[in-house]
Amino acid sequence: QVQLVESGGGLVQAGGSLRLSCTASGQSFSNYFMGWSRQAPGKERELVAVISSSGDWTYYAESVEGRFTISRDNSKNTMYLQMSSLKAEDTATYSCAQSPHGTITLAHFFSWGRGTQVTVSS
Repeated sequence: QVQLVESGGGLVQAGGSLRLSCTASGQSFSNYFMGWSRQAPGKERELVAVISSSGDWTYYAESVEGRFTISRDNSKNTMYLQMSSLKAEDTATYSCAQSPHGTITLAHFFSWGRGTQVTVSS
């Protein structure tokens, strides 16, 4: 059973940047598509970015397109989310998960980590 652990969250001013990391245990990291989602209090979880197993295909939600960059280093079993030009509405708990398929459907992802909190002050 793979375990995913997120890190890198924190408090940042609007307009600032953060880089989140998602590290996976186990040997099969490079076989899976990986995704980042976020959930703010009282709101539904939103899938914000997805990356293919090799890293050659990415997807971004419209809300983060042009500001966030997803990447991965399969040699380190780690995925990243570089977040720039942060806005107050980006405040949420960010979690990572995996999927065996190329998908942008949240329900197709599993093994969600516990998440890391990102707070953007305006």
